[in-house]
Amino acid sequence: MKPLRMIAALAASVLFTLPAVAADSYPSKPVRIIVPYQAGQGTDVAARYLGDYLARALGQPFIIENRPGAGGNIGASEAARAAPDGYTLLMGTNGTHVLNQYMYASTNFDPAKDFEPIMLVSSFPMVLLTTPTSAYTSLSDLQDAAKAKADSINVGMPSTTARLVFELLKQQGVSSIRGIPYKGSATATTDLMGGQVQVGIDTVSAARPFITGGKLRALAVTSLKESALLPGVKPVSAQGLPDFQVIAWNGLYAPKGTPPAVVQKLNAELAKTLTRPEVRQRLLELGHEPGGGTPAELDAFARSERLKWEPLIVQAGLKAE
Repeated sequence: MKPLRMIAALAASVLFTLPAVAADSYPSKPVRIIVPYQAGQGTDVAARYLGDYLARALGQPFIIENRPGAGGNIGASEAARAAPDGYTLLMGTNGTHVLNQYMYASTNFDPAKDFEPIMLVSSFPMVLLTTPTSAYTSLSDLQDAAKAKADSINVGMPSTTARLVFELLKQQGVSSIRGIPYKGSATATTDLMGGQVQVGIDTVSAARPFITGGKLRALAVTSLKESALLPGVKPVSAQGLPDFQVIAWNGLYAPKGTPPAVVQKLNAELAKTLTRPEVRQRLLELGHEPGGGTPAELDAFARSERLKWEPLIVQAGLKAE
């Protein structure tokens, strides 16, 4: 082989082995996971729990850094601008990677172009609620009452995702209900139990203590199938509105350009973690259904969510407060 060709061949072989070498030695220093919400919030708690397992598996600390603000946009923007070396990750959500780009004037990042998806970490449905003494025991009861008493049924909505459930219900035929926005679950739950609103929509994790304590009744969950978080509660899709689904979710992301071998290594380790029985049980206790899948599957899921929600958000004129 001529000298120049030999040099070129050696250079090419070095380049092709770099990703493998990078993956073998990764991580060689602490990794930070940006959580774009306050400490103690559901996404934060799940990130800290899973970060501990990743640290044990990979031999380096996984440090949670909270960057709350603007519905998650501040933290997501910081992660998008970070070096694509695998040492900054983002615990993204349906807010950062689906809803915010349609509800905020500017996000300073593109969820479809600025990140490498790693894995869907967890998801959680919403639940439709009423009081134990209410005449509504099913979604059909609510539909019938809404038809008979137009605009007399107030529905408490303590979050953006709850608002999406409300708007999708109206779009799919449960009309003549009136949405009442709240700034948090506590006030919305108090008003529901006090009769100021007749129906509530909240996360399972927020509502479950009141359901198991006999203070609230679950009418339906918004997952496609019955949720392990609330066994025995039928989904909306099984109560006359086929294909109805509204879920919140968490997904692990890296900045765009992060080496594929590093992404795959993180995906593999997270997959192992999420199959551990004690991890799955703990996530369920926190109100999260464990996720899984490939980077491509998370990417496809997020894209399908954007296609689903953009027209509804635009039509309903939903804007961040």
